[in-house]
Amino acid sequence: MAQNKVVARYRDGRLLKGSTADFLPNKDRFHLSPADAPPGAKPVEVRLADLKAVFFVRDFAGDPQRQDGQEFDPSKPAPGRKLRVVFEDGECVVGTTVAYQPGRLGFFLVPADPASNNERWFVVSSATREVSFV
Repeated sequence: MAQNKVVARYRDGRLLKGSTADFLPNKDRFHLSPADAPPGAKPVEVRLADLKAVFFVRDFAGDPQRQDGQEFDPSKPAPGRKLRVVFEDGECVVGTTVAYQPGRLGFFLVPADPASNNERWFVVSSATREVSFV
């Protein structure tokens, strides 16, 4: 089964980095094998209700100083619909989605910045303050 590198960002600011093979957008929980856990350690159960978002990343280190761009490249058509998401904590992200529907548990969003370390985010709807089309 394919493993995805993810960073689970909790609403209280905690981060949990690791890999998952059972994340599904319509399930309320998944299992994450922490990146710093010893080999053979039992995966941690993560409840989406406790999270702000799940970040599917290219690299766990990333660049903490880098700020993703909030603009779309006008020379490249964006797949899906353009969204701006403001989380409860004030963080704002911009990207595209093909599956946003109000009232759902969450939705995937692909960053507007193609150089982002994030391949996509799963935004937990209940952790947002505002979601708007741009």
